[in-house]
Amino acid sequence: MTVAGGKRYGTATAEERAKAGLEFVRGLVDGTLPLNTMARTLGYDVVEASEGRVVVTAVPTAEQLNPEGTVHGGLAATLLDSCMGLAVRTLTGAGVGSTTLEFKIAFVRPITPETGAVRGEGVVLSMGRRVGSAEGRLTDRNGKLLAHATTTCLVFER
Repeated sequence: MTVAGGKRYGTATAEERAKAGLEFVRGLVDGTLPLNTMARTLGYDVVEASEGRVVVTAVPTAEQLNPEGTVHGGLAATLLDSCMGLAVRTLTGAGVGSTTLEFKIAFVRPITPETGAVRGEGVVLSMGRRVGSAEGRLTDRNGKLLAHATTTCLVFER
């Protein structure tokens, strides 16, 4: 399936996943590689990638509400997990992958559909041969902090 900007959803092939990290993540940004199907489910996009830094965006909707009438925390968690994990991935070499080992999140403000577009930025704090760590910030269109998080990712050979 194709989305705005010519992007598509699916699973990258083994050959695509074996690319060096920055090349892989930039492929998600420019649409040459498919966004994961969770991106379709939650309506987010990977919009920027550089060494050790990734930005994702989404527009919260009424379909994401919890029983209290605010957007479920899973949206913020997924956006932060994605931008932080992909930031770590930008620093991996060819044939190397990464996956989240643990992450911690703090919710600062409620998110509603009226919040409008949100932006998650992940930045690597430390990168080693086996473990990478990153922090992430989720902000609204005015730059107001909505949630922040840290992660530890396992780095592994494919």
